[in-house]
Amino acid sequence: MQVPEKSPMQLRKLSNGLKAAYRGSDVHSRVRHFNGWLDKAQVEDGSPTGYDHAETVKEYYDLCGEFMVFGWGESLHFAPLSPRESLEQSKIRHQRLMIAKLELREGMTVIDVGCGIGGPLRRVVQEAGVRVVGVNNNEIQLDKARALDAEAGIEHMVDYLACSFTDMNAIADDTFDRGYAIESTCHAPDKLGAFAEIYRVLKPRALFWGQEMCMTDKFDPADDRHQAIKRDLMHGIALKDIATMGEVNRALETAGFQVIEARDRAVDENSPITPWYQPMEARGTTLGNALRRTPLGRKAIIGTSRLAEALGVFPKGSAEVVGLMDRTAHAYVAGGKAGLFTPLYCFVALKPQ
Repeated sequence: MQVPEKSPMQLRKLSNGLKAAYRGSDVHSRVRHFNGWLDKAQVEDGSPTGYDHAETVKEYYDLCGEFMVFGWGESLHFAPLSPRESLEQSKIRHQRLMIAKLELREGMTVIDVGCGIGGPLRRVVQEAGVRVVGVNNNEIQLDKARALDAEAGIEHMVDYLACSFTDMNAIADDTFDRGYAIESTCHAPDKLGAFAEIYRVLKPRALFWGQEMCMTDKFDPADDRHQAIKRDLMHGIALKDIATMGEVNRALETAGFQVIEARDRAVDENSPITPWYQPMEARGTTLGNALRRTPLGRKAIIGTSRLAEALGVFPKGSAEVVGLMDRTAHAYVAGGKAGLFTPLYCFVALKPQ
């Protein structure tokens, strides 16, 4: 069984990436342990030696990160889609919107909060001519980001800080001209604490762009089906909770920010025939014909991974990781189709003088 649209070179690259990420560990046990995180969090949260959500998020990206890049590209975020564009083109357009909203200018210093492997960061540096500091507590992702920066020839414009964005005590107050956080602060168990720390390191009059995963106004906490979809999303994406859009705004304002604009761009910008979750759905033609993202394509990757495990090309347990991601993709589609969930709540906030 072949994985659509991927060359042998790309598969070798994936194989090397998986071996570097898993480092000979027992992936079967790690997936089983990850699958129990939500129950463990509910039982042990708050105890002195109990649950640590930062470790769950780190494990999520350690396990899934290479497959994410394989299927989604270097920019690991959602974007408003158009039938006239590939997924990658839609992400570039979305990143350029962020650059425009932040009013970036050459000579500025910008913080990327939860930078991942630096996909958006490289576009920001290359197109806006600013220096960027990427903050991430995942050393595997940071190593990959540095290598990709070197390939792009921008390493002299980028610094990285290995720490949690909820505690950036190595950074002085009022340091950055601008900041952005793309699908990262949704992982923070204390959203107010995360926003307050970002507020601290930004200069007065600095702009901050955020993209949050949120439950919409259609979510009914009393509806068991709604709660089941929310739980599946929390489990699969390693989200301690999923805030409403109103809760995000209130946390920003309590931290001290002035919210200039905020909207669900999945509603405002997406084509009616191209919802944000379509790349993961079987219906119709996916953007760029990327069949590997559809349910059939994901099953093909699971089959290929099992074969690659047997041949020693992929680490044992790789197919279980893809199975975990397949279930998460189904949760994304369920939440999107029901209108309960959006990964595209985008805001621009100002740190007042």
